[in-house]
Amino acid sequence: MDTDQKYMEVALEEAEKGRYNAWKDPLVGAVVVKNDQILSKSYHKCFDGRHAIINAFDKLNDDQLKGSTLYTNLMPCDDYYQKPSCTNLIIDKGIKRVVIAQKDPNSTGKKNLDKFKQNGIEVTLGVLKDEAKDLNKFYNYFYENGRPWITIKQINSLDHKICAAGKRNKINNQAVSDRVHKERADYQAVMIGSSTAIIDNPSLLINVPSNYPPIRIVIDRRGRLLNHSGLNLLNDNKSETWIFTQNINLKKQHFNSNVRVFELDSDDINEVIEILATEEIQSVYVEGGPTLEKVLLDHDLVNEVINYLSPTYFGDIGLEGAVPSHNLKRQLPQN
Repeated sequence: MDTDQKYMEVALEEAEKGRYNAWKDPLVGAVVVKNDQILSKSYHKCFDGRHAIINAFDKLNDDQLKGSTLYTNLMPCDDYYQKPSCTNLIIDKGIKRVVIAQKDPNSTGKKNLDKFKQNGIEVTLGVLKDEAKDLNKFYNYFYENGRPWITIKQINSLDHKICAAGKRNKINNQAVSDRVHKERADYQAVMIGSSTAIIDNPSLLINVPSNYPPIRIVIDRRGRLLNHSGLNLLNDNKSETWIFTQNINLKKQHFNSNVRVFELDSDDINEVIEILATEEIQSVYVEGGPTLEKVLLDHDLVNEVINYLSPTYFGDIGLEGAVPSHNLKRQLPQN
């Protein structure tokens, strides 16, 4: 491993520390190196907080920063995001060289690179780019495609059933439950259909520390929740709950302050996805039921399926898991 890769790995390890609290911001780490020694390192600690580069610079004086090399996994910000911008601080502090893993898909970065060049700062771009892009997979996908990354989580029996029809049957064990909580925490929203909300009465919370638990989304086109106002996710105030419906009466219903109702104009699931994109939701973890999952699959909106298999057979009493109507397109990662 060469020197640049070694220090970029440290920057990526720093960036990972912001997991669960960066929310809509990307995970970013920064490492300051001089004379082949790490002088400072830090990360972006919370949404809308101080940037990783500033946190790393704050630990050093001007003499230490002058002539050093900065490693960061994402292009330093320009004036659009923060004043003074990280780009201007790098110039002002006399940084000699900047090593960047990937450009920010939410900014061309041309202005930044031109500024560095004009001020005699050497720039190396693309070190551990694939690892950096994977770290911010949802953020990158959202700004490259204009819509959220969608993952379907399924827990099926060996005969591809999810439960006995009309009943709640837990077919996963504690290890799976713990893993699902961690998976869920990586997403900005968790989506279910109204049947899942009514039959399972889930809370859809997480058991990992985070200031930004995922928003709970219920697709309830007919307004069935009007008759089920006692559900956990409508009353616990532990996270936001968004209801998508074509029933105007849900808009008139008095809910707790954590509940928002979005009125839909059509049956097209793409309308829901467009609203989520407008709300800057970058990632959605879909937890059922099979009708909702099938609609998303049939519209080629699913990027990933996580499938847990239980050593169980339901036979004729079982409710069939989601099966798409056609072969799915393989979602290849973008370069």
